[in-house]
Amino acid sequence: METPITFGTDGWRTTLSEFTDARVRMVGQAVATYLDDEGRGTDPVAVGYDARESSRGFAEELARVLAANGHDVLLPERDRPTPLVAWAIVERDLAGALMVTASHNPPEYNGVKFIPEDGAPALPEVTDAIEARLAEPEPLPADQHGTVREVDLATPHADHALDLVDADLADLTVAYDAIHGSGRGTTDALLERAGATVERLRCERDPDFGGASPEPSAEQLTELVDAVQNGDADLGIANDGDADRLAVVTPERGFLDENLFFAALYDYLLETDAGPAVRSVSTTFLIDRVAEAHGEEVIETPVGFKWVAAAMADHDALVGGEESGGFTVRGHVREKDGVLTALLAGAAAAAEPFDDRVDRLLDAHGEIYQGKISVDCPDAEKERVVADLEGVIPDEVAGAAVEDVVTVDGFKLLLADGSWTLVRPSGTEPKLRVYAEADSEARVETLLAEGRELVEPLV
Repeated sequence: METPITFGTDGWRTTLSEFTDARVRMVGQAVATYLDDEGRGTDPVAVGYDARESSRGFAEELARVLAANGHDVLLPERDRPTPLVAWAIVERDLAGALMVTASHNPPEYNGVKFIPEDGAPALPEVTDAIEARLAEPEPLPADQHGTVREVDLATPHADHALDLVDADLADLTVAYDAIHGSGRGTTDALLERAGATVERLRCERDPDFGGASPEPSAEQLTELVDAVQNGDADLGIANDGDADRLAVVTPERGFLDENLFFAALYDYLLETDAGPAVRSVSTTFLIDRVAEAHGEEVIETPVGFKWVAAAMADHDALVGGEESGGFTVRGHVREKDGVLTALLAGAAAAAEPFDDRVDRLLDAHGEIYQGKISVDCPDAEKERVVADLEGVIPDEVAGAAVEDVVTVDGFKLLLADGSWTLVRPSGTEPKLRVYAEADSEARVETLLAEGRELVEPLV
């Protein structure tokens, strides 16, 4: 029995046994009906796709359904990153777009998400409306069909990025790892246009991503770390499968924790601009310390870039990001963009090496370490477990008093020694996440262990 089509944290993702042409066509019809109900029934749309073997075919199926509902449809000439599709919506005044991608999931997965007319992630009221309209295709008469044509999405995005970011990378050598995903020929090309010398790793298309998941984690980037620490590169950059996220590698630290990168990026941006930062509840308090040093504020959101994007609009934020490696900045679409952020990383590194900047920030604001673990929990039990957690929150954790409890997303316990621990339900897996941040790795491990002991009896 097939599981229902549901749009979770970032679209509908599932294995190819359930992600079928027939079901994808139903998603296309749901989007067409939704756009018609919103008064954009014949406005042009885009359909993008990632580097997976099946993605182009699914994109063509969606394009046919949308065209049969009267829309002119734009397809990229090859797989391209999700943020290029998001930018095209705004740049071309489209009604929205569909993106066929399973992001960092393994090759046996695929997925699709809807991006609304503002280029930001769809909020739940939009995805709920699309789910409610799932139906078999209902084509208009043939003389009312729209057209489907291929367009260049890379050049307009790159032009905009270079206008937005003041980046002279002529003295910078960057090692770039696409993990065989859609960033290849896009992120590296943008860095070269800005003047960088680029050394390419895994920049050939491989729909199986070399037999692994296209996830830019420390475990996946050993070759990139070697290229930076033992080669000529000043900086390493990697993207996930659809290049909406990135990871950074430095000569001294190797894989740079995304929290530290976020703090360094914000510090760099504040050298020439001003404004608050938006971060998710699981992201480091180091952002808050950088903000305070510059007289700025930080807005905390639930996990999920859609919430970061919404808060960026509400507060005219300079930057928004999450500890999972997704970021965007003012002046760009409010969708995480691993291509634009790669250019920003290059610009920041050209101004001051990341290791030096991070050392300076930690000297000023204190050492920061973070970790997380997962506790198995059936999806049907998550709401109950989180509700039960409220009744067992202790007065202290690992010897430090609980000074405050933040309920933005799950329960975040702020401790008297400046550390914190967070328990929240995963939006993508049958698990609860336990996070901790403190001034030492040993303290983080202790907090995670106590967090597990708090949660496991409730499951």
